[in-house]
Amino acid sequence: MPLSAHHLRTSVAVSDIQRAVEFYEGRLGLRALWSGPSARIADGGRVYESGGGPALNVYQSVTAGTTAATLATWYVDDLDGIVDELTAAGVEFARYDGIEHDRKGITDRAGGGRIAWFRDPDGNTFAIEADA
Repeated sequence: MPLSAHHLRTSVAVSDIQRAVEFYEGRLGLRALWSGPSARIADGGRVYESGGGPALNVYQSVTAGTTAATLATWYVDDLDGIVDELTAAGVEFARYDGIEHDRKGITDRAGGGRIAWFRDPDGNTFAIEADA
């Protein structure tokens, strides 16, 4: 049975689920579809909706923030508008040495379009991209 026939959900480890809830719900505006146990932590997990369905699994773990790689990317139509809204909510956009960013933290994407990166409180990296 090929995996391409099934939905995919990104999982992200966080060190403190309550601090993560403040960030993912309070700053990013994501809606939790489910909350419950994760491993041995009674209320250590959340599943967040994005794009009309479950998309992001956040769970408490000692492995939180151990990768510098981008873990998930939202594809949007109005990158400037989303960056403005998230900045107003207290999200800080990452800037990388050797890459030119505009005043908002947005940079041109390889192959066309534009991209901006931000990190959650554990240092997990996410991106927002637009084709224009």
